Amino acid sequence: MADLLIENIAEVASPRGSTPRRGPDQGSVVRTPDAEILCRDGVIAFVGSTEQRRAELGELPDVARLDAGGGTVIPGFVDPHTHLPWAGSREVEFAQRLSGRSYMEIAAEGGGILSTVRSTRAASEEQLVARVAERLDWMLVGGTTTAEAKSGYGLSTEDELKQLRAIRNASASHAVDLVPTLMAAHEIPPEHREQRERYLDLICNEIVPAVAEQKLAVFSDVFCEHGVFTQEESRRVLTAGREHGLQPRLHADEFVDSGGAELAAELGALSADHLIAISEAGIDALAGSGVIATLLPGTSFFLMKHTYAPARRMVEAGVPIALATDCNPGSSFTESMPMVFVLAVFELGLSIEEALTGVTLNAACSLGLGDRIGSIEVGKRADLLVLDAPNLLHLAYHYGVNLVRVVVKGGRVAHRNPLPG
Repeated sequence: MADLLIENIAEVASPRGSTPRRGPDQGSVVRTPDAEILCRDGVIAFVGSTEQRRAELGELPDVARLDAGGGTVIPGFVDPHTHLPWAGSREVEFAQRLSGRSYMEIAAEGGGILSTVRSTRAASEEQLVARVAERLDWMLVGGTTTAEAKSGYGLSTEDELKQLRAIRNASASHAVDLVPTLMAAHEIPPEHREQRERYLDLICNEIVPAVAEQKLAVFSDVFCEHGVFTQEESRRVLTAGREHGLQPRLHADEFVDSGGAELAAELGALSADHLIAISEAGIDALAGSGVIATLLPGTSFFLMKHTYAPARRMVEAGVPIALATDCNPGSSFTESMPMVFVLAVFELGLSIEEALTGVTLNAACSLGLGDRIGSIEVGKRADLLVLDAPNLLHLAYHYGVNLVRVVVKGGRVAHRNPLPG
């Protein structure tokens, strides 16, 4: 693999370390001015000034060069919560919500998740691969280099496996790496509505073992929420997953306090996600457990809830915060981590530095990848973004535009966005 020297960098901005940053450390970001980065064999080999590089490594006449143009370099975005493999669209439901109907009202009438289930079941695996690839293209444009992707729109053994294979196959031929999650416990499918225990048996005794046997997922997830899966049902599903080598993570306390945060702490999940309605007891449980809180401000924004997860309270309590898009067709149809970054600053009340940690290192740690990606340090994989910005602050200050100019993945240029003008 060819070496790459990124030069003419106005600022390198990155958190440090391989474990989640929490409390005051959530905002601990190293900002290095007038820097260069050398990528060698896909990993970062040097970060520092031109003078340091010359003193330590010489002139490097045979190394390919990338001119950052006086821009800022940050780690590639890591999106730790998405629902990428779906078919169909729900813009009609979106219009209904604009007219005043609630997400839960629409779902109760057969819309919502079950609408997408019908479309996804009808789609071929090849069609799902194509849809995932299209969404990965949008992610790459916005600077995402690694993402998690869930099943959960199949809700049968055959269709959950189909979704997970689509995740694997799309990722295999794309620059964006995907980490797969089994989420058969996303909703009760229509054919099991009158016998939900039968569906729980199917998840635990058939779907989970099949996914584990075929090595199609790293995590298992469950929608622990009033009207979906109870805390006890969620515990059963996640325990079954863990017994088959699938690490737990869960949707928790999105609409009401369901005890999901406490369950995540009890099970030692890597992540508890959403947490809009988390209680003080739930915050305390997360703070004492090491579970990462993955917050999804795009969901509140898209659903026009005007209520967001209490991010500042969590930071003060010592809960590490990650940020994600929740990319899905019903409650947050966006692949844009820059949009999530802006919402985290303006609506969650995070500082720019805290938000950067949330979309990079803490997000990587929530996927068990903090030792490999998420920060710009020697020895980590060279997943980097060159921003058309003189410093980190512009990532929120200059909002509503895509400041990502070059995406470097594994030490190679994976994408270039044209400069305006």
